[in-house]
Amino acid sequence: MTILARDRHIVIVGLGVTGLSCARYLHAKGMSFSVMDTRDVPPGLEELKNLCPDVDIVTGSLDREKLGEASEIWLSPGVALAHPDIAAVSDKVIVRGDVDVFSQEAKAPIIAITGSNGKSTVTSMVGEMAKACGVQVAVGGNLGTPVLDLLAPEVELYVVELSSFQLETTEKLEAKAATVLNLSQDHMDRYPDMMAYHLAKMRVFFGCQHLVLNKDDVLAQPPMIQGAAVTWFSLSSPEPRQFGLVSSGDKHFLAKGNEVLLDTDELRIKGRHNWSNALAALALAEAAGLSLPICLETLKDFTGLEHRCEWVESVNGVDFINDSKATNVGATIAALEGLGPVTAGNLILICGGQGKGQDFSALFDCMERYVHAAVVLGEDRQLLRDGLAAKMPVHEVNTMQEAVSTAASLSNGGDLVLLSPACASLDMFRNYVERGEEFKRWVRAL
Repeated sequence: MTILARDRHIVIVGLGVTGLSCARYLHAKGMSFSVMDTRDVPPGLEELKNLCPDVDIVTGSLDREKLGEASEIWLSPGVALAHPDIAAVSDKVIVRGDVDVFSQEAKAPIIAITGSNGKSTVTSMVGEMAKACGVQVAVGGNLGTPVLDLLAPEVELYVVELSSFQLETTEKLEAKAATVLNLSQDHMDRYPDMMAYHLAKMRVFFGCQHLVLNKDDVLAQPPMIQGAAVTWFSLSSPEPRQFGLVSSGDKHFLAKGNEVLLDTDELRIKGRHNWSNALAALALAEAAGLSLPICLETLKDFTGLEHRCEWVESVNGVDFINDSKATNVGATIAALEGLGPVTAGNLILICGGQGKGQDFSALFDCMERYVHAAVVLGEDRQLLRDGLAAKMPVHEVNTMQEAVSTAASLSNGGDLVLLSPACASLDMFRNYVERGEEFKRWVRAL
């Protein structure tokens, strides 16, 4: 029996990629629905009109009266539950999101991945591992294809990346395996404090059969573990049957308990943060019943994702790395801690954008260890400049072209120039992808 009764009316709040996927899903089911968006011309509006020319669409604001008359509200992740018009009706109308609907409709097991950093990389790793094992896998969520568009009868395994925004409206995911990779300050313009952000992330474990937990990050661990299997991963030596890192001199190996699995030199992705990602992916894959030897071979061939510590060019002996996806402090710290030790302090960092109310103090401390000069740009560049001025040379610029040319002029052979902004991109670019592409364009023009 379908979870949707045909005499019910759904209001989709927020269009864009997720809202459109909800509209396609409801249209295919023959369900009654309407759409609201606070933007005058939301993305996807014309596509929606072509798909459903008769659907009622309200733009520019939310109609609280119509919201109160709905059977359910399906909230896009960009709209907070705390929005006044949503909060005003939430005591009498069911408010849910696309992930909540997906979890009830999916017939195959779900592997769910969240965290502040590394979500897309680990999701892609596990997806590639499943494919290599001959599993009919569907990969998406916050990464690429919306979850409702993934639903198909032939799928044998779903691997989905989930954001805290998506999890806010997810009541019971019931994943076969799930992880919170790590937790650091992000979206502090949405959440009142870190505890609220932590609690949103912990929803990924609701109804989960197998928890994959980061032993190195207490914030990424649930307050209680009951009735589920647990596998730990860590960048320290692992306990029996757990995943970790063992070292011998300057050599490092991925391991499970006492069993050495893979020399990190065989990985094409570099940095300790990516070793942690690889360990998490192996733990999730094992929990999903995938072949560990095949997964290890897949890891050797995994080259990483665009805009995530992506090597761009070597110019006059200087390597340029694009980590535009680092939209929060924790992501940039992870990149610096992963790449910094191998550069011996010969690292120039390009950072800045919309800080989203983050505390940059931990970033400043990390930069002092690994960075010898900083180039700052974007909305919060003055905040970054003021915090770094006593620690290192800081150069303030207005454009990405200036940032690249300034960093190049500061560098010598053997140095590394890293774009890892620690901030959102929307003050200067459409998204982090455009920011990364602009960086690559000017690097290649040097």
